[in-house]
Amino acid sequence: MSDRDGAEAHVCGISGEVRFDGGVADMAAVAAMCDQLQRRGPDGSGGWQSGPVALGHRRLKIIDLTDAGAQPMVDAELGLTLVFNGIVYNYPELRAELQAAGYRFFSTSDTEVVLKAYHRWGAACVERFLGMFAFVVVERDTGRVVMARDRFGIKPLYIARGPGRVRFASSLPALLRAGGVDTAIDPVALHHYMSFHAVVPAPRTILAGVGKLPPATVRTYEPDGRESDREYWRPVHERRPELADLHPVEWQERVLEQLRVAVRRRMVSDVPVGVLLSGGIDSSLIVGLLAEEGQRDLATFSIGFEAVGGRSGDEFVYSDVVAETFGTDHHRLMVPTADVHAGLDGAIAAMSEPQTSHDAVAFYLLSQQVSQHVKVVQSGQGADEVLAGYDWYPPLDGVPAADAVDAYSRVFVDRPHDRLTRILGEQWATTGDVSRAFIAEHFARPGADTTLDRALRLDSTIMLVDDPVKRVDNMTMAWGLEARVPFLDHEFAELVAAVPPELKLMHGGKGLLKDAARKVVPAAVIDRPKGYFPVPAIIELQGDHLETVRAALTAPVARERGLFRPGYVDRLLAEPNAHRTTLGSNQLWQIGLLELWLQRHGIS
Repeated sequence: MSDRDGAEAHVCGISGEVRFDGGVADMAAVAAMCDQLQRRGPDGSGGWQSGPVALGHRRLKIIDLTDAGAQPMVDAELGLTLVFNGIVYNYPELRAELQAAGYRFFSTSDTEVVLKAYHRWGAACVERFLGMFAFVVVERDTGRVVMARDRFGIKPLYIARGPGRVRFASSLPALLRAGGVDTAIDPVALHHYMSFHAVVPAPRTILAGVGKLPPATVRTYEPDGRESDREYWRPVHERRPELADLHPVEWQERVLEQLRVAVRRRMVSDVPVGVLLSGGIDSSLIVGLLAEEGQRDLATFSIGFEAVGGRSGDEFVYSDVVAETFGTDHHRLMVPTADVHAGLDGAIAAMSEPQTSHDAVAFYLLSQQVSQHVKVVQSGQGADEVLAGYDWYPPLDGVPAADAVDAYSRVFVDRPHDRLTRILGEQWATTGDVSRAFIAEHFARPGADTTLDRALRLDSTIMLVDDPVKRVDNMTMAWGLEARVPFLDHEFAELVAAVPPELKLMHGGKGLLKDAARKVVPAAVIDRPKGYFPVPAIIELQGDHLETVRAALTAPVARERGLFRPGYVDRLLAEPNAHRTTLGSNQLWQIGLLELWLQRHGIS
């Protein structure tokens, strides 16, 4: 692992091992994890080992540098070593501040800014970072190892404990590659997967032996193995006194201006930045704001699929309007149904955890095409969760706090606990409704005024992190493509968390954003029915997709695992498209995808 060329934005893969038993870290295991992360960082690799700690890094070049920006980055003068995945958008300002404090820089990379910032401000440095990141820093003199993850968990960090050691990596399959992982299914995680819309909240994963660092968290490992966590950010969903008298038009102006700042921040790159343009309001607004910021020759990408069973598979009519309005270099990517099935295995291989949303395959195929044109894209992810765009939000309006958990469960949870106990194999039952308990605990925390505020806080800090955000990171990074998400700029999120619920719920949801967007994008894109990322061949299971799911669920390994009662599986297979969850997901696809993922990653 010697290719030491530098890159300023290190949106890549990291891995490592820390031993607490006096042993020497296993560099071969770290190298194996790095190999598994090759697609996240196809442009180079590096490794470092000192006594009980070993670090590995795979690199994707966004901004080329000299060798000085290589990772793992060692600063012998400060006694620190760092691996870093992500980008800190405000690194030039932080660099200037650190230089004024007397720090000398040997590179122009944001990695070195993170390292020096850690030396100056300790673990509190994360509170100064605007960006998406996961990093691990080793203190030479104390032997302490500190890891951190960005506020919305846009960049992943998976962790596996073993005898006398901890390993970490940017993906769960990388930890599996190194071996020694307890791959038993976690029954609590299984309950979440089947109840909480296929989301397994941190720190759990579906596997008992693998966890993940929660978002907005700094974890410190002492040399003897003691660990401590600190959550450094949580958005406050309350009305702020200083904003109490704002007129709706003033709210529109503030929200639009803050989004403009977020988009501008994410233009930092020496390579062209494209946009994943769905034709919806969120990505259309990003295109409009980039155009206003003077982005020239903006590349936009829209994907479509063949219609199946009367379901349309593209929204080109809307994305074409946006591309024409702003004169973008537009790419319409139409994917034949046969290619969707061919992409399914690749998408499942790219998933760090099982993800049932049918658009995972869409993002995988889109990223494959887009990566041939650009290395960086902006995406509209997160707008629905922070601005109340989904159809389960209006029913929560005005619900008293005492009824909040019931009301949210009715509109969001896939199936009630008593039904779940009749579906799962007997050995997988949990004592009590653990998913409802999780929701109740989250709703009970201070810092959210109304039932809608509580739901938005839960969805934006938990569901968003482990469904849409993870999906986009996994699928884009599978093709060495970096996705930036301006709606998840934390300062933007803090502002919209304070917006009164009635302004969010106007016009069927996301009303404030729709009104603000009229200043920027064509009305036809705003006044349209809400679209999703349709993949008809998966929404309506038939043909090759159905046979793939059937084969996975009837395989000997699945029967032996016994996650689901045979009668339930047989009932779904008999009527593949008749059984839906609360939000309309195909139940057969949900359980089939879980088995496909377990089998694809060699878990028996």
